[in-house]
Amino acid sequence: MVTRIVSRAGHGPGGAWETALARPHPRLRPGVISYRGIRLALDRPRRRLEAPIGAATLLLGFEQPLRISRVGRPPVTLRSVFSGPTTTAAVGEHDGRLAGIEVLLAPWAAFTLFGTPQYELADRTLDPDELPHVLGSRDGPGGRRLRSVGELSAALAALPGWPERFELLDDVLVRWRSAGTPVSARVVRAWAQLQRTWGAMPVARLAEDVGWSVRQLENRFREQIGLGPKAAARVLRLERARRLLAAGRSQAETAAACGFYDQAHLSGEFRAMTGCTPREFTAAHGAQPVPRPGPPGADRMAGEATSLVLSPDRSNQSDQGAIFSKTGGLR
Repeated sequence: MVTRIVSRAGHGPGGAWETALARPHPRLRPGVISYRGIRLALDRPRRRLEAPIGAATLLLGFEQPLRISRVGRPPVTLRSVFSGPTTTAAVGEHDGRLAGIEVLLAPWAAFTLFGTPQYELADRTLDPDELPHVLGSRDGPGGRRLRSVGELSAALAALPGWPERFELLDDVLVRWRSAGTPVSARVVRAWAQLQRTWGAMPVARLAEDVGWSVRQLENRFREQIGLGPKAAARVLRLERARRLLAAGRSQAETAAACGFYDQAHLSGEFRAMTGCTPREFTAAHGAQPVPRPGPPGADRMAGEATSLVLSPDRSNQSDQGAIFSKTGGLR
């Protein structure tokens, strides 16, 4: 059974919206991190910039598609979306109407569910049903067999409310995980250590801690996490840096706390992975809408600075979205 659900809803001049947050069943943790149900019926398009985070994302879309752009990749338009580990930002946009459930996964849990080497999915956004692995099945509402993410999304959309949807999602993911590809316990431990230290643990020490050579660790990490341990550490360090800056820490304090050589190193990593400077990202994040009375803000993880809501008008070069055209080509 899903633990307590936190639901919010609102209606105003900009349209109607609702969100529902829940933790997955204990049997799924820590691999399945969170569920977030969302339904938007806004009067204008919406664009969001998603910075790299230490998780994979599975969006189970109910109705309208989402258009996603990423530097170095052609844009894709999908209803359900899988995004593996990434070191580059992405921009998602829709016409103002969107409904579905976003599932955040530890990268190794995505490997178990889909059975695909995660390095094949790094820095990519794709339809999860394009993945070659055949998922396990489960009886859905009315005895329907659920053999794909698309079928699961349709079954979730047909249910009357978020509690019923999260309960079905728990059940299906438990069964799919049981039928999935086993993950190495050493990879799970190494990932936990890297997360615990926010990417500060040296790779050699990490390998020694799990009883592998550095090469073994790198190979298994790429297979089951998607990024090598050094690249994963970069993502986690920047995740912590965004959190500290959003909390009011200075760039100098943040650079020192997160293990960057200096402020220039911090700024360079920000540009490479978000498309803007620390100052630009922090200023734009501080201008996000509050949960009430307007639509929900952008952040996908509690207590984190993960995302920015951009202006829907791409031609307006004076808004938040303009900062990304200068550095990363995200327009």
